[in-house]
Amino acid sequence: MSAGFNLDDAIRKVPDFPKPGILYYDITSVLANPDAFRYCIDSMVRLYKSARIDAVAGIESRGFIFAAPLADRLGVPLILVRKKGKLPGKTLSRSYSLEYGTAEIEIHEADIPKGGKVLLVDDLIATGGTLRAAADVFIQGGAIPVGVFSVIGLPFLHYETTLAGLAVNTLIEYFGE
Repeated sequence: MSAGFNLDDAIRKVPDFPKPGILYYDITSVLANPDAFRYCIDSMVRLYKSARIDAVAGIESRGFIFAAPLADRLGVPLILVRKKGKLPGKTLSRSYSLEYGTAEIEIHEADIPKGGKVLLVDDLIATGGTLRAAADVFIQGGAIPVGVFSVIGLPFLHYETTLAGLAVNTLIEYFGE
């Protein structure tokens, strides 16, 4: 972190949300703080400016907020990873497990850069299931997912196992609820 700036102070922690016993790390407080948001984007650019990435993929929905300025600053395409049913045209999709049930993500097939290196961006990594599903869709479409970036990481939920083979960067990690 830059001198005098503490990202942890900018992240709102909400106990017992969305259910009792869960501590929710709320990224909206970072978005409402221009210094915190700028810190995040500047940190991402420092991490990836020399990485030779061909595209940045934002995970719906808060991942879009961080992926878009990074793609702009790197001068590469932004690819949206959406929930099922949100994209027109031909898509590739993947289902993944949630705590209670399953969900499905989609990507426009035409947006996937064949042979291109793609960085996946989200606001928070919990178990890594959504990011793994997105990586798998990019592989299915002929791209190479080269890494994952998230502002917040929760390594106590063992996302490193789910995201094995992908370089993972976070700006801050929390090791328990």
